[in-house]
Amino acid sequence: MSDTTLLAYIPSPSQGVWEVGPFPLRAYALCIIVGIVVAMWWGDRRWRARGGQPGDVLDVALWAVPFGLIGGRLYHVATDWHRYFGENGRGFGAAVAIWDGGLGIWGAVAFGAVGAWIGCRWKGIKLPSFGDALAPAILLAQAIGRLGNYFNQELTGGPTTLPWGLELYVRQDGAGNTGIALPDGVSTGVVHSVVHPTFLYEMLWNILVVIALVLLDRRFRIGHGRLFALYVAGYSAGRFGIELLRTDYATEILGVRINVFTSAIVFLCAALYFVMAPRGRELGLSMYWPKRAEELAAEGELGYVPPALEDDEADTAEDQTDADELEPETDDLEPETDELEPEADELEPEADDRDASTVYTFESDPAAQVGGIEIREVIASDEDSSMVVVESAAQAETDAAETDAADTDSDEPDVADDAEPEVDGSNREGSDAKD
Repeated sequence: MSDTTLLAYIPSPSQGVWEVGPFPLRAYALCIIVGIVVAMWWGDRRWRARGGQPGDVLDVALWAVPFGLIGGRLYHVATDWHRYFGENGRGFGAAVAIWDGGLGIWGAVAFGAVGAWIGCRWKGIKLPSFGDALAPAILLAQAIGRLGNYFNQELTGGPTTLPWGLELYVRQDGAGNTGIALPDGVSTGVVHSVVHPTFLYEMLWNILVVIALVLLDRRFRIGHGRLFALYVAGYSAGRFGIELLRTDYATEILGVRINVFTSAIVFLCAALYFVMAPRGRELGLSMYWPKRAEELAAEGELGYVPPALEDDEADTAEDQTDADELEPETDDLEPETDELEPEADELEPEADDRDASTVYTFESDPAAQVGGIEIREVIASDEDSSMVVVESAAQAETDAAETDAADTDSDEPDVADDAEPEVDGSNREGSDAKD
């Protein structure tokens, strides 16, 4: 193996433990602690953004973190029983030495959920809402924790010649023991093998799922524990494939690593919950049990801060607030509108006002009927439209009546004049004959 080829691979750390006075500083434990701190910090921000109260995450973490660590270690020891209690096993002391590495994520999530449930009941918080807020943060903590496996030279796969292959060095501890999986050992500089860094694959997969969770949650407003279910399902899917690449010791069933079965079962359960759980998302006081919600409401703690919303939600809330503020002003204007109605009535043309004119629209001939009387006089018209300007309807009726009356008057005298002489003549003739 040439030096040029060696430079293409990822080297392992020379050691995973540093002595700081009388206390050993262990990289694995440090990565776990950093992951927990990051998860609490980010989880608290997400919880408060949904309307949760400050301090809730820390209070619940006081229960969830110890339970998670204990559960993770119990799962690891249970699935690797022979390593500690089998023939030539390392014994009970090694089984509780969590700082040497070895946490089963399945046990950590299961027992951590029990601890979180206890903490949530104590704080009056609904567990599904809490899980949704912390899901991406928990998975990011897992990704950070995988760096501890890098320092311990564990959780690796089979040999590889890929450029990102990991060099495993032979280490030696203070007791003279040599090997590659010695957390307290120091590298001898001898390359044992170049393998797949499956812990790195898992870390990168976790980060991708974290990004996906954040984007999906922002787009679809996922709640009622469904985002937590997506976290579990996403992690399980990746872990299923990664387990098939790992070659480190693990308990097997029918020649298959036990974690392969666990990944498949957990994935199916998480997917089923995601499908069956209610849609929508809880916000503010709806994330608390009724008694606690009443207490927060009485204290004036509504549990929901609008500035913490996403941009589009904040804009919607501001627009709604503006609309609500404007509604009373609109109502105030209504009486003014009513007051204006009499003025509109006053503007109606009077029957005796001969100078008033009104615009009428006709569908056909401008010589239409207004008030049952034919309009005979058009003041103005437009040939290209059906709009004409005529005297008011009342005036048209008056004019029509006057015109008819004038015609009648002009005819009656003629009849009377013609009749009178005839009557007078006849009388005279009659009188002359008599005389």
